[in-house]
Amino acid sequence: MKVHNAEIVISAVRPEQYPEGGLPEIALAGRSNVGKSSFINTLIDRKGLARTSGKPGKTQTLNFYLIEEDLHFVDVPGYGYAKVSKTEREKWGKMIETYITQREELKAVVSLIDMRHEPSKEDVQMYEFLKYYDIPVIVVATKCDKIPRGKWNKHESMIKKALNFDPSDDFIVFSSVTKEGKDKAWDAIESFL
Repeated sequence: MKVHNAEIVISAVRPEQYPEGGLPEIALAGRSNVGKSSFINTLIDRKGLARTSGKPGKTQTLNFYLIEEDLHFVDVPGYGYAKVSKTEREKWGKMIETYITQREELKAVVSLIDMRHEPSKEDVQMYEFLKYYDIPVIVVATKCDKIPRGKWNKHESMIKKALNFDPSDDFIVFSSVTKEGKDKAWDAIESFL
C-alpha cells in the first residue's frame, strides 16, 4: 500500500473512546523498545508520525492511527517494561485484553519480536493469548539489520520454537533501517482487510 495520508486520531483507554465508523483495525503489540513506532513509520513512509522514544514504556494508551481513510493501526502499550508499577501494568493488561477480545473491527494483530533475542515470557504469552482467542497473528521479527544475514534462519528458528509457532501464521523478517520486509508486511496486513 502506498500511504499518502496518515494521522493519529485518538489515544484511548476505554471502549467508549474508540473511533467509530467501522474501519478495519490492525493492532501492533510487542515489548517496549521492540520498534513498534519505527515499524509504523516505515510502513507509512513517515519519519515521526508514531513517536519513537529512547524511554521504553512511553505508550500508555491505545493510539489509533488513521491510514488512507481505509484502516486504523492501533499501537498498544509495550509490555515487559520494568519501571512501570505492577498496578499500572495490570491496568494496561486489562485495557489491552478488553480491546483485543471485544473489538469487532480488529482484523489481526502484528506481534513484534526483537529478532536478536529469544522471545520473552511476555512475547510467548501474547502469542498464546492471540491463538487462544483465535485472533489472526502476523509475527514480525524486528531489527534484522543488526544480525548478519547468514544467521537469520537460526534466529527465525529460535523464535518459532519458543512461540510454538503455527505455520499458518505469517512470519516476517523486518528492519526499519533497511526496509527489509516492508512489502511483505503490507501484503500480510492487506490480506486481512
